[in-house]
Amino acid sequence: MLIYNVTTNIDASVNDEWLLWMQETHIPEVLATGKFLNAKMSKILVKEEMGGMSYSVQYTTIDYETLQKYYEEDAPKLRGEAQKKFPNKFVHFDTELEIISEH
Repeated sequence: MLIYNVTTNIDASVNDEWLLWMQETHIPEVLATGKFLNAKMSKILVKEEMGGMSYSVQYTTIDYETLQKYYEEDAPKLRGEAQKKFPNKFVHFDTELEIISEH
């Protein structure tokens, strides 16, 4: 199992709109690709020097091949929608995590 983690810093001026869009539109669209089992969204509590608010969304998938298919087949379109809706209002980075154990 893998976790595809997307960390985003969003400008305070669009924080509420972005948060609602993530919960009602973007995360459901990512899950609708069928490549992830679930998603968990968290607010990062560390105060950012650059301002804004930071969030982490963790999508669980079964293997690296499935994640690669997401990158190839779905990510460009879904990322483009975010850029179009919130131009120059956020920065993000992705992290791939392999689950070693759960307790």
